[in-house]
Amino acid sequence: MFTFIDVFAGIGGFRQGCDLAGGLCVWACEKDKFARQTYASNFDIDDPEFAYDFAKDIEDVDPKDIPDHDLLLSGFPCQPFSTAGRREGFAHEIQGTLFFELAKIIKEKQPPFFLLENVKGLLSHKSGSTMFTIMRVLNELGYKVYPKVIDADGFVPQHRERVYLAGVREDVGSYWHELNGPWAEFEEDKFRKPPKGYVQLRHILEPHDQVSVKYTMSDRYMAGLRAHTIKQAAKGNTFGYRIYHPGDVTGALTASYAKSAQSILIHQGEHMNPRKLTPRECARLMGYPEHFNIPVSNTQAYKQFGNSVVPGVIWAIMHAMLPWHYRE
Repeated sequence: MFTFIDVFAGIGGFRQGCDLAGGLCVWACEKDKFARQTYASNFDIDDPEFAYDFAKDIEDVDPKDIPDHDLLLSGFPCQPFSTAGRREGFAHEIQGTLFFELAKIIKEKQPPFFLLENVKGLLSHKSGSTMFTIMRVLNELGYKVYPKVIDADGFVPQHRERVYLAGVREDVGSYWHELNGPWAEFEEDKFRKPPKGYVQLRHILEPHDQVSVKYTMSDRYMAGLRAHTIKQAAKGNTFGYRIYHPGDVTGALTASYAKSAQSILIHQGEHMNPRKLTPRECARLMGYPEHFNIPVSNTQAYKQFGNSVVPGVIWAIMHAMLPWHYRE
């Protein structure tokens, strides 16, 4: 068994995947009250082994108060990174960014492993300088870091590319290399990913006659989408809406799905307007189990699932990343 902390915990996507891999959460932190509501309704935060510090803003947390752990998990907001103070060390250079809060925890607690997640665009943000800074900071803290872009397609019926930074403390890596041969370096052959298209949209959709008509797009809405598409095309811009069929794999679910559902519309027949996904279908699209509780409004649910990680991807990373004895 391994212990982990859940930073920027959201609704618990990281925790869901790590629980399945045999992990034990010992601390979590999430600022958004609606995300905390969903998290608390699905995980036992009253467990005496769990340090309930959940409502705190990460910037108010003293890293010394965080329990020791084997693994730090976090999907972190990609705030603008300053390029000032390049020679003055990580504390000056990234002061004021939320990544700095993660770096403070890693520096203080020195966990054997960490796993960070962000949008694929992090790799090209500011022509790569942001990623360079992150990698340099983590290297300076004593970690080997393995970036990997993973598409969740195969785990779920959704193309969802995210960059994962798997970090291993240098002394831990050397130790396991000496004892057991090459330790898990996030290598392709150790990452258990189902084939693309293994799960299709049909597997997560409700029966047509069980979906409320409130999810069907109105004539006015569809007319507006078509007009806007034509207008943008005339300007040379790419804009469109996507209508998916049961055998398809969708594009990425976004946090703005409640307001801009055109990215994933579901075909309902030749003579009907398409519909948006229900919150339960979004949960399935992200790979959450049927028993996962959704206690918030539809608007908040769409935002939460759009911001989440795919738990199945996290489970697979754990098996590719952690030495075997952590998963026994």
